[in-house]
Amino acid sequence: MLKKLSLRQSVLALFTSLTCAHAAFATSNSAVTHDLNSSNPSEKLAMQNKSHTFSPNLVIADQPRTQYPNATEFVTVEFGTHKVQVPKGGFYDRFHTQPDLEQVAKESGIGNVEFFRKTPKKLVDTRVGKVWSPNYYYQSSQVQLLMLAPLDKLKAKLPAKVEALSPIPGYGLVSLTFFAYNICDNDPYDEVSVAVVVRRPNAEGSNISELMSSIRQRDYYGYVLALPVDTEIARVRGVYGYNLPKWLTAIDVKIEDRVQANLYDTHGNIDISLSAPTPKLKAVKNLSHQEKKTMLNQVDGIWYSSYVQANHLTFAQKLFPKKVELKRNGGPVSQLLDQLGAKKILRMDVIKDTQLALHMPTPIDEWNNQ
Repeated sequence: MLKKLSLRQSVLALFTSLTCAHAAFATSNSAVTHDLNSSNPSEKLAMQNKSHTFSPNLVIADQPRTQYPNATEFVTVEFGTHKVQVPKGGFYDRFHTQPDLEQVAKESGIGNVEFFRKTPKKLVDTRVGKVWSPNYYYQSSQVQLLMLAPLDKLKAKLPAKVEALSPIPGYGLVSLTFFAYNICDNDPYDEVSVAVVVRRPNAEGSNISELMSSIRQRDYYGYVLALPVDTEIARVRGVYGYNLPKWLTAIDVKIEDRVQANLYDTHGNIDISLSAPTPKLKAVKNLSHQEKKTMLNQVDGIWYSSYVQANHLTFAQKLFPKKVELKRNGGPVSQLLDQLGAKKILRMDVIKDTQLALHMPTPIDEWNNQ
């Protein structure tokens, strides 16, 4: 009887959370719209060289035109000891992640940069030297599928210290997310994430209580298993700055009347593809719907956490979404999802317009001192 009651409470809490909050890995007000027109056509091209375009199926590190199809000139920049080509006149070339927010707002047409003023940058020590943190993503979009997966398969993919959050006995949560970073410090790029929703370090209490606490605080934890990107500067910063599992490959993300997204393997073949009708979107007031997502990972044998602050402006969610076509074609991410047993889609989140601040990793003292 107690076991049945516990299961019922778990299911109830899970679906309450799905209804009320954006999961990790992700009243109508006056609409927030952004005119992405730049006063200077060449600057607009440098900033938006990937927007609403589809990549060639092969992305090559030393051929930047495969990463930035609309850019015509490139410059070499440095991140630590690594040299990478980026679009000439783009944000990375001009600001090197230390932007003039007034200039960014003027040129990009995003309108409001108050979120970034409230999260000022600091020069921090990292494994590649001093870096300005957080990294700013001025306008981005994403679509996330939250899937149920057997707990034993999740445990097999996680380090011993990391515990999957299990809102239903025997099951955990996996998120598959396509990102389109249209205007950011790193210049535009796309990214795909496969992450397991996990418990915070040294969490106490039941999984359900932690889940409900995360919902109230809009503060979620995840362990990233795959994070392919389609520009070399994004790969280099992710691998050497954060020790994240990034590799360079082609990605397409488009959110219009339908969500359409493709992730390719490094041979140019489609790995996974997503197609679904876009739910009815709603816009909210600036700074009214913020959340925090924290990634746990090891850097040079030391446990670190790095977090993303999000300011969602236009978004929608759909429980048990219908007409979602998620095709797996045997590439590395398809294989990973199969190994995780991630099949049942619980919810789809479509975030058409959001602003992000990604902070550099900091040590997890309670784990490193054990």
